[in-house]
Amino acid sequence: MDNAATRAFGGIATCGMQAIFRRMNHRHILYALAFLATPAMAQSGPPEDTGRAEGRPENQTEDRNRLTLGIGGGIAPEYEGASDYGFQPGGIIQGKVDGFDFQVRGTNIYVDLIRDAPGSKLNLIAGPVAQVRFERNSLKSINDPRVALLGTRDTAVELGGYIGIGKRGFLIPPGSLTFDLAFVHDVAGAHDSFILTPGIALSSPVSQRTFARWGISADYVGSGYGRSYFDVAAIASPGALPAYATNGAGFKSIGSTLLLTHDLSGDNRKGWALFGLGGYKRLLGQYADSPIVRDAGSANQFLAVAGIAYSF
Repeated sequence: MDNAATRAFGGIATCGMQAIFRRMNHRHILYALAFLATPAMAQSGPPEDTGRAEGRPENQTEDRNRLTLGIGGGIAPEYEGASDYGFQPGGIIQGKVDGFDFQVRGTNIYVDLIRDAPGSKLNLIAGPVAQVRFERNSLKSINDPRVALLGTRDTAVELGGYIGIGKRGFLIPPGSLTFDLAFVHDVAGAHDSFILTPGIALSSPVSQRTFARWGISADYVGSGYGRSYFDVAAIASPGALPAYATNGAGFKSIGSTLLLTHDLSGDNRKGWALFGLGGYKRLLGQYADSPIVRDAGSANQFLAVAGIAYSF
């Protein structure tokens, strides 16, 4: 398996838009798999809370134990700022144990330590985050020879947490609106910095079996992140990128995702579902001005993901 595929299974998150699912079911699998597609757009935060399972009767007993397994794949940039795209597979395990939500995406894990009261209109979210970032850690994932001259980066191990609040019944009874904030810091010395990601998402069914989610998030990163992934050292080689240095912390990017999922079983709590997602992220300021992006890549980052999931 090449590094792109490894990143998809193993290191996918940048902390941010990206709040944890509270009523885990297979309709939600797409959003998480979208983050599996690439570290550039995926390593940005916990999955979002959707509130009550769409279409579930109010008086139906909430499942305290549940498991969802998903697999899919899509097209995404090779690394953050790249203009070269490739196919990347992904997988996810998410669910609930005694009312506590969890999600494992490759080598990333999120746990929500707050159990909301049944029927609550407010959804409180808080818990730990642990994730691994495989950003440009292998020359096999770097097609552009100018970026390859800069060498590889160490694997980052990022620990932190996330908080959020959601409002169920927003606009329509099955709809929900969620705000969240996630923070992680590299403890392995790869970039020795932090990522802070605020996000907002609106979720709603669009038919009896089809669910939609639209979200926006931004990434604010520390100075070490910029130095590790966007600075360019002076290299005496023909065709090398010009030297460049970022200046301190700042907002790195803003992005949006739109997902659609469709139940195949007729029961939004269990059975099979199909999903598809499109995402866009724009690199900003000094990060977009880096020669890695400006000369060898693109500030516009896209992804498309599709797959199938099963819940029980």
